[in-house]
Amino acid sequence: MSPLSSAGVGLEAVPVDGIGLGTAPLEASSASTFAAMFKALGDPVRLRLLSMIASAPDGEICVCDLSSAFHLTGPTISHHLRILREAGLVDSDRRGTWVYYRAVPATLILLASLLNTTPWPPGQR
Repeated sequence: MSPLSSAGVGLEAVPVDGIGLGTAPLEASSASTFAAMFKALGDPVRLRLLSMIASAPDGEICVCDLSSAFHLTGPTISHHLRILREAGLVDSDRRGTWVYYRAVPATLILLASLLNTTPWPPGQR
């Protein structure tokens, strides 16, 4: 199983080559998959959480360290992390009483590839 399919968001069906928005129109299934990821990133708390997770020095971070950075309850942080996990942006594993989160590099690369394009023909800015 690839890292994309393990995320559970259907990314295995998204073509990797030529995925930029200016390359070709997205298929409906790819658009739905990307929309779910962008929806997950559409909340400032979740965007900050992903940023903290992706920039963690060891490549992963304990939920206890994430919670202390916000003025939110533990269940609220867990809710936001669940949305990021369901969107395939982060992965987690439990170690004793703590849960550790890490970004899913393949998903972040795919998102970057989608946005790494010129959405208009050269000279038409």
